[in-house]
Amino acid sequence: MRYLYQQLIAFFVVIFVILMTIGIAFTQMTRQTLQERNYEQLMGYASSVATISQISDSEYLQQNMTRDGYLQYSLRLAENILSNQDISFAFFKSPDDIIYPLDTAHAVDFPISEKDWQSLENGARLQLTSATNLYGEKELTSYVLIPFSVNRTDFYGVMVVSQSASSILNLVSAFNQNLFKVCLISIVVSLLISYLFATFQVRRINRMKRATKEITNGNFDIFLPVHNRDEFDELAEDFNLMTKSLKESQEEIERQEERRRQFMADASHEMRTPLTTINGLLEGLEYNAIPENQKDNAIRLMKNETNRLIRLVNENLDYEKIRTNQISMVIKKFDATQTIKNLLTQLESKAEIAKDVLILETTEPIDVYADYDRFVQIMVNILQNAIQFTEEGEIRVRIEKGYLETIIEISDTGIGMSEEQVKNIWDRYYKVDPSRKNRQFGESGLGLSIVEQLVRLHKGKISVESELGKGTTFKISFPDIDLNEE
Repeated sequence: MRYLYQQLIAFFVVIFVILMTIGIAFTQMTRQTLQERNYEQLMGYASSVATISQISDSEYLQQNMTRDGYLQYSLRLAENILSNQDISFAFFKSPDDIIYPLDTAHAVDFPISEKDWQSLENGARLQLTSATNLYGEKELTSYVLIPFSVNRTDFYGVMVVSQSASSILNLVSAFNQNLFKVCLISIVVSLLISYLFATFQVRRINRMKRATKEITNGNFDIFLPVHNRDEFDELAEDFNLMTKSLKESQEEIERQEERRRQFMADASHEMRTPLTTINGLLEGLEYNAIPENQKDNAIRLMKNETNRLIRLVNENLDYEKIRTNQISMVIKKFDATQTIKNLLTQLESKAEIAKDVLILETTEPIDVYADYDRFVQIMVNILQNAIQFTEEGEIRVRIEKGYLETIIEISDTGIGMSEEQVKNIWDRYYKVDPSRKNRQFGESGLGLSIVEQLVRLHKGKISVESELGKGTTFKISFPDIDLNEE
């Protein structure tokens, strides 16, 4: 069954049950309310007549009337006054002794049981609805029975007040008719609203269905509107997150593929250039085309180009070993200050070429827990990267102890990076400034990727802050733990 029809049937059943329950409840409540109000009204009439009829014996004698005669007079007067409301009175001195009414043509036929009479003698007031009237005729009638006392103390008899209940039935019937009309209109309106609502829900499902097909066809730019109203919106939000994730994954795959192609092109170029240089110099030496005084320079140039090739190959091999956890780590404690001081000394010649100044701000010995060779590799890569992108500037190194960690901060005054560049520097083959790819170091675009992997293997952290045109700061932390003991 289609979801639309399921929704319609479900809504109809729910609405029908609710309306039926409400209708029955209202009908019963209305009937009960009308009966209670009718009883209260009759009880009020009975109490008023009883109060008027309670006078002393001397007052009876003054009016030349007996007590029973005065009761008959009072009841007849009240009955005449309330005749337009179809109110009838009766008075019983005993279950078998009726003093009002005395019309033999319409004899009272209203039995009072011994149990009820006993309750009335004890002061109780009774109310009931019977299928016959006061004269035994078939007519739904409401009754109230109250005890009548002489001088408010001595029980004298029972006063009965009755009224036809047909008016209540008419009111209930009219109420039911109106209620039926309202329910019918409500059902029609509810079905219409249910159809519109179900159609709206189905439209949202169909929208998701179409969006899913778009995703299947490779369109990751699809977006579902979200209004944060219900579970469908939550599902739409999750769908959008999934779409965003798939799009980012696709973009990352394309970006990595593009960088791989770029790397292959760069690597081929980088290898071809020194190989061409070396081959040309070898041919020159072979055919004595190089002057004798230039042979040493030629040999030195071939050595430099060979070293470039070796670095390029080693960096790729290093990255793959690190990525696949094929390297062994020997963590030990050593003096980071002295180690970095030695590295800065070794890199001074490269810094001088770029007219950079290397400054170690920390002089006191500070220990670090790390693999010595990999620590040196991390520092050299970052320092060479700083030298590569800084001209006539400063490169500062600061070492400090944190809480159970050693923090090394390397900052430069170089070209800096944009937010997008900072986001991508850890990616394999990425180069911030491709125009500088032919420098003596940093040709492959793997240096910072290797650095990040090595820091991760040390269970450390690395972060970078940079501002375009002002410089870059790398912050590396090494925890004070011996990984070999874990």
